[in-house]
Amino acid sequence: MKTSIPPVLITFALLCFALDQNTQAVLPPPDGGYPGFTTAEGQNALFSLTTGAANTAVGWRSLFSNSTGQFNTATGAGALLLNNGDPTKEEASENSAFGAGALLSNTTGIRNTANGAFALFSNTTGFGNTANGSSALYSNTIGSVNTATGFGALLFNTIGSANTATGRDALYSNTIGTNNTAFGLAALALNTTGSNNAALGFNAATGVTTANNVIAIGTAGANVSDSCYIGNIWNQPGGSQAVYVNAEGKLGAQVSSGRFKDEIKPMEKASEVIYSLKPVSFRYKAEIEPTRARSFGLIAEEVEKANPDLVVRDKDGKAYSVRYDQVNAMLLNEFLKAHQRIEEQDERIDQLTAQLKQQAAQIQKVSAQIEASKPAPQVVNNQ
Repeated sequence: MKTSIPPVLITFALLCFALDQNTQAVLPPPDGGYPGFTTAEGQNALFSLTTGAANTAVGWRSLFSNSTGQFNTATGAGALLLNNGDPTKEEASENSAFGAGALLSNTTGIRNTANGAFALFSNTTGFGNTANGSSALYSNTIGSVNTATGFGALLFNTIGSANTATGRDALYSNTIGTNNTAFGLAALALNTTGSNNAALGFNAATGVTTANNVIAIGTAGANVSDSCYIGNIWNQPGGSQAVYVNAEGKLGAQVSSGRFKDEIKPMEKASEVIYSLKPVSFRYKAEIEPTRARSFGLIAEEVEKANPDLVVRDKDGKAYSVRYDQVNAMLLNEFLKAHQRIEEQDERIDQLTAQLKQQAAQIQKVSAQIEASKPAPQVVNNQ
């Protein structure tokens, strides 16, 4: 009968065996192991080390200038080559660089992670950056808390901070822009100084260079601050319900069920305000509608004077648009009122017609009676 030994017992037995051999050295002895939990392997690796502890350098001149920095890991020729600082100020510590030239220029920056040849190559004092991919965050010098994943992601960023780029060449041209988020190949690739932008998809937001607060999903967008662009929705056959947006940017559909409403009462004369509205023709300004097609509608400020409840307001409380759906409801109410008046008039006309017919019948009857009561004509004999 076969019996199996639980893995945990095997591990425990091996550990006990290793502890029992503590008087014997490992053969051959470790190469590149030094005091202070330090490991160096490669020509001039950790060449300037003095009091720095827990550093690991593998590769030509990796961590070459580091003397007092601690908890750094450099793997690759020239990785973290210039890293050095005062450990009492948490300088030049807790950096990790994997790849030739990764974090090569870093001097006092802390908690940076670079994976890939020349990733974070120019970083000097920036902290909390993460670069994954060849040349990712290559030009970054003092920018902090950036995350770049992909070849050339955030390549030209120098002092911009809190950016996130995922995808080859994402945020490629960004230099000082902050708080940008780009996901997708070349997303926000041409942005230089714009901040608080978000891009999702291949070539998303490539039309944005200096604008702020732009959202672009699956489209190039445009260099217009405080705007939103979504691809593949224009000229597409849709469903049966329109989409609305409120002043806070929340998307939703207009609901009509009574379970969403209260204070329900007949509109009555409230809809008569539409008779004071003044429809106009106009063209939108080019930055709003590039085609400048002639349009027809109402002016929100004029409608506001007639009834403040008929306008949509912006974040500052200013009249922004007309609630045309409410105007349509008022038009329906006036139509129904007019239709009711017409039906009442038609009913009155029918009554009058019936009365006239009845009167005509009576008149005809009376006329017949009168005709019948007339004496018969007498013939006079002249003989």
